[in-house]
Amino acid sequence: MSGKIRVGIVGYGNLGRGAEQAVALTQDMHLAAVFTRRDPAGVACVDPGVPVLALDEAGHWRDRIDVMLLCGGSRQDLPEQGPRMASLFTTVDSYDTHARIPEYFATMDEAARAAGTVAMISIGWDPGLFSINRLLGEAILPRGATYTFWGKGLSQGHSDALRRVPGVQAGVQYTIPSPEAIRRVREGEQPQLSTREKHTRECHVVLAAGADADTVREAIVTMPDYFADYDTTVHFITAEALARDHAAMPHGGFVIRSGQTGDGTRQHLEFSLKLDSNPAFTASVLVAYARAAHRMRTQGARGARTAFDVAPGLLSPRDPAQLRRDLL
Repeated sequence: MSGKIRVGIVGYGNLGRGAEQAVALTQDMHLAAVFTRRDPAGVACVDPGVPVLALDEAGHWRDRIDVMLLCGGSRQDLPEQGPRMASLFTTVDSYDTHARIPEYFATMDEAARAAGTVAMISIGWDPGLFSINRLLGEAILPRGATYTFWGKGLSQGHSDALRRVPGVQAGVQYTIPSPEAIRRVREGEQPQLSTREKHTRECHVVLAAGADADTVREAIVTMPDYFADYDTTVHFITAEALARDHAAMPHGGFVIRSGQTGDGTRQHLEFSLKLDSNPAFTASVLVAYARAAHRMRTQGARGARTAFDVAPGLLSPRDPAQLRRDLL
């Protein structure tokens, strides 16, 4: 294990399991431990040799973990766990409540600077890779408009928020882009599109015993930051139907910059993803940025960072000379 980056994972749901598997594919990282709020005796990692510990024990591992991957949800877990873990470790998380990223950044920056750690926030594909491509599009084509479309796919963050609604036993949420809106953008029309015009949201919910369907539906469709700004449909289904028809976690989407260069020529820049497993891919992004966070920390960086602050070369296990030779 000498010289390897020692990684810890907080939370062992879909994202945490994906993170374990992503670390296993690297040559320069080692999974040191998994921390959970559940009874550790009931959590089994893919690798039985990885210790599973109670979350309250994380502080005892401060000298045995270089980077902690925070794999909890953005609605309730990360606002509490993020600053606490950043006060102990260099961290990477996938906080994805876009409207609240500035305040979350400020909280994490304060905790990390006080502790002398790096807190890499909002890492994944959106926010994360899509964010970078929005920035590139604006920088390269300053005259134009940027559009982001998600799906069709199962959103982890929105599904997590959905499941926390009182009366919901289980459920998933699909984000569905408007084909007409995509067509107009790709044709260079540069339309002014409202949030509601770009996407719809579709929820499949298993009600808890005794829950009132109308009350649950109203709580979902009026939830700020998640569903209130969209046309949201709620379908109530059985647990059997959920397990049978909604076990997969596909997702993806597009970032499109439609614009003109100085000579008036129309230009089109597009970045897209098609994912069979949203959590597995997101976890892979977290792991790449864990490498960058560790390197930045050892080079003296402190405080919160986002994907905008990371040089691409820091993500790769290869040295700069190899990158210049093979990829430039």
